[in-house]
Amino acid sequence: MKKFEEVKNLVASLEADADKFYNKANSAAGTRVRKGMQDLKNLAQAIRLEVQETKNKATK
Repeated sequence: MKKFEEVKNLVASLEADADKFYNKANSAAGTRVRKGMQDLKNLAQAIRLEVQETKNKATK
């Protein structure tokens, strides 16, 4: 559950930069959003693996 909280916090932290990029055409903010989204992707993959591992252990 800790990693899920990290996902929520990461998305919330990207909100300001997303606003700057989309509404104020700040390209540096776009770079930060892209990096944050890559981090989000990696974190989501880690959660997927953790869930699958837990699921597999429960069925044995």
